[in-house]
Amino acid sequence: MTFVTAQTSPQTSRDRLSARVAGIAESATLAVDAKAKALKAAGRPVIGFGAGEPDFPTPQEIVDAAVAACQDPANHRYTPAAGLPALREAIAAKTLRDSGYEVSPGQVLVTNGGKQAVYEAFAAILDTGDELLLPAPYWTTYPEAVRLAGGVAVEVFAGLDQGYKVTVDQLEAARTPRTKALLLNSPSNPTGAVYSPEEVRAIGQWALEHGVWVVTDEIYEHLVYDGVRAAPVVAEVPELADTTIVLNGVAKTYAMTGWRVGWMIAPADVVKGAANLQSHLTSNVANVSQRAAVQALTGDLTAVVRMREAFDRRRRLMVSMLDAIEGVRCPLPQGAFYAYPSVEELIGKSLRGREITSSAVLAELVLTEAEVAVVPGEAFGPSGFLRLSYALADADLVTGVERVQQLLAEVR
Repeated sequence: MTFVTAQTSPQTSRDRLSARVAGIAESATLAVDAKAKALKAAGRPVIGFGAGEPDFPTPQEIVDAAVAACQDPANHRYTPAAGLPALREAIAAKTLRDSGYEVSPGQVLVTNGGKQAVYEAFAAILDTGDELLLPAPYWTTYPEAVRLAGGVAVEVFAGLDQGYKVTVDQLEAARTPRTKALLLNSPSNPTGAVYSPEEVRAIGQWALEHGVWVVTDEIYEHLVYDGVRAAPVVAEVPELADTTIVLNGVAKTYAMTGWRVGWMIAPADVVKGAANLQSHLTSNVANVSQRAAVQALTGDLTAVVRMREAFDRRRRLMVSMLDAIEGVRCPLPQGAFYAYPSVEELIGKSLRGREITSSAVLAELVLTEAEVAVVPGEAFGPSGFLRLSYALADADLVTGVERVQQLLAEVR
């Protein structure tokens, strides 16, 4: 028997891959989560604060709708690439209910999760070399999706002293003749910051004045606390409707991360172009998931309120424990389910014989020495920060942060 063996290629991996794909960085949050799960599988008692995923099961009425959908042969077939008409109508109705402005179902494109909506939004409006202003700290996928679409992400950093929120003056200073769009994420991943209606209005008016597109990610809209309201930019500046793309999905609000249903709301020509792209990438979203999403959006928000109450309790607990650590400053987030403490005061010090040269090094030490997985600030912009998700059981949260407290007490 003759076997064909692969020949060793003189090419490097980068030579073998396209520059476009070789240049993509791995998702830092998913990498941290995967490492934590691998250590757990090996018997290590790791507690993971890495993934942004609710620990609750999907509400039963949504699951029941999916079970019923499985039994309907109509859901065993293709649907329009842009999504089931019933779901597009439900998203339009939900937008009026929750955001206070009208859109037509024809302005809605249903996508395979929020990440696909992010990429398709950038692909729809960015040409090679176009710049997108990206407030930092930012979700790790944004710059990679911009790069894939041929654009250039221009970071605009706002630190702890600004509540992690950029100002109009900062945006104007970063604007160039190549500026095509601005990314707005409120409530924010990774910081939990929420822009006030006045701040959103000022940014929206600036974008309108300068002809800058706004891509606004509102997936955490229902996860806000202390009476804070997430202000939709189109509601605050209605004139922006023709140059705004709204990104959203069911993952965070309804504990449906694995169902993979997101959407974009945009002018009809943008939706048409993005739908054409999606028709070649993936065709339609799984029908059963779409039927489940219809139930989620048309049902009441009782389960959402219960989950938010649990997140609120965990938020206060985590922040109080982190803020008690010497050298750590942790603001109380107003939205999402992340704490984003500054560890800048710990950089340059030593821990168990190793110098802390960056938040990446600190995160590595926390994992290896305390068996707690956190995501370093480098995944979201500048070094000097950590992101911890409080979307996990209360007991695990307390145990995990106590381990961090005990470890960081040794910093010298």
